[in-house]
Amino acid sequence: MDFDLSEEQRLLKESLDRLIGDRYGFEQRKGYAQNAEGWSRELWSQFAELGLLGLPFAEEFGGSAGGPVETMIVMEAFGRALALEPYLATVVMGGGFLRHGGSTEQCADLLPKIANGHLTLAFAHTERQSRYDLHDIQTRAARDGSGWVIEGEKGVVLHGDSADKLIVTARVAGGRRDREGIGAFLVDAKAAGVSRRGYPTQDGLRAAEVSLGNVKVGPEGVLGEPGSALPLIERVADEAIAALCSEAVGAMAAMHELTVDYLKTRRQFGREIGSFQILQHRAVDMLIALEQARSMAMFATMMAADENAAERRHAVAAAKVQIGRSGKLIGQQAIQLHGGIAMTMEYKAGHYFKRTTMIDTMFGDADYHLRELARRSTVPAAA
Repeated sequence: MDFDLSEEQRLLKESLDRLIGDRYGFEQRKGYAQNAEGWSRELWSQFAELGLLGLPFAEEFGGSAGGPVETMIVMEAFGRALALEPYLATVVMGGGFLRHGGSTEQCADLLPKIANGHLTLAFAHTERQSRYDLHDIQTRAARDGSGWVIEGEKGVVLHGDSADKLIVTARVAGGRRDREGIGAFLVDAKAAGVSRRGYPTQDGLRAAEVSLGNVKVGPEGVLGEPGSALPLIERVADEAIAALCSEAVGAMAAMHELTVDYLKTRRQFGREIGSFQILQHRAVDMLIALEQARSMAMFATMMAADENAAERRHAVAAAKVQIGRSGKLIGQQAIQLHGGIAMTMEYKAGHYFKRTTMIDTMFGDADYHLRELARRSTVPAAA
């Protein structure tokens, strides 16, 4: 199998690496985090100029018809930079809902606005009781003439405090954990009845608790067929997991490089600590875990666009397991080998470990996906 990038993909990577190198130093990132929204609107505009915000969209909607590999390139670069901007929430997840579930009119109206940087989205799905189950939804949507009225609470909505529109999942029929009867709706974040409470997350990003009280949504705000939205939600979640795996690889690679450089420069007992064999072995363990994670992230990338939902879910679950385990090993080794400096807010290693830990918990941690893989495995019937 050929894993080489095409000429266009190499140019994308080189352009993005230059931009990140010039505009996303660690101190610059601290400045972006101090903005009211927690990220840089100016840099977001530069992402738009570079074509990153329209990357996965069809050319007729202002995009460049990129695929999962292009998303992988972007997310790995963002992982190295510890990027704060809402690329995952807006382009990968928000854009994914529109690409796979939106009507032609919805795509023509909204995708160009995402591509030019004038529209941001957030996925409002998690509820207090839902844990990692995508079908566990208490929020309700009731018919109101040709439209809908939504009532419910959503939590940990990534970039939900600054998004222009929310993609809200709500139950239109059935019980709380039924797989049928789920709808997906586009809700204006400033609509009457929408209340948002934003806060910083442990990794430096922002999220929000969202309350929806008697929120009216017109027929133009419905994504797909009301009551049959779960396959759409699962597909977007799979693409998001593949993107997160690539971001984690970028962060893990940066942690490994930081640690090796530190071992080469930190002196103890009259020589560099990297000359001690036991520490060399631990650095090699980090490299092995990194390459295992990279391989599985590439596997998830290749499977992200697969139309077979069962095969796709199996692949991304396996990748998420490896990403979680590798991130934990690499992060712990990076902290330990750096010593006390790694625990300070002024040094990058701890920030990378926080981000990979948060990635592990998004859409199910390693233990959850391992259980799901075991549950879905077929057991031969007894003779």
